[in-house]
Amino acid sequence: MMSTAEVLALAGVILLGSMSPGPDWMIVIRNAAVTGRRAGIACAAGVAVGVFTWSIVTAVGIAGLLAASAMAYTVVKLAGAIYLGYLGIRALLAARRGEYAPATADSGRERGMGLAFRQGLLTNLFNPKCAVFFIALVPQFLPADPTVLSTLELGIVCTVANLSWFAALAIGVGALRHAFTRRRVRRALDTVMGSVMVALGLRIAVQSN
Repeated sequence: MMSTAEVLALAGVILLGSMSPGPDWMIVIRNAAVTGRRAGIACAAGVAVGVFTWSIVTAVGIAGLLAASAMAYTVVKLAGAIYLGYLGIRALLAARRGEYAPATADSGRERGMGLAFRQGLLTNLFNPKCAVFFIALVPQFLPADPTVLSTLELGIVCTVANLSWFAALAIGVGALRHAFTRRRVRRALDTVMGSVMVALGLRIAVQSN
């Protein structure tokens, strides 16, 4: 079992990493601003599940294969870049059309939350920098002979710390959603966020390992 000091130290590092602006930020903010607080939280949950996945695969050594293989790293990197570019282009096309019809049906909200969750999950999983981050971090908090329990404990701490930040971010942005319902503001938001996501995708694609 991890000591209280180790839990706090690990949670603190994960919080700091989560607070660094990047693709996860963009996708959570856009979902919270465009679809609402619940969608933002669903997106944050998707990111957190991605973090849990990275922490577990790193603990069992699988992520090390990604870091060691230039081809595997490049494949994940390009997949992430393409996915971000896809989301960015969709936002830019929405801004160009300017047709925003708010969904009021419960089924529409459910689909929006499911989509937001998938976007958060895939954005995180397709970011190879997460593998590098966890490969550098996780071994410092695992015993020499880790058990299933210690591995799960580490994953849970990472997930809770990450989810706490992004859920708070989603709630804060969602509380201001009324400001984003105006057509001009929504178009401006989609234009800016779409441009940023496309730029991030291009940056990831051209970055060296």
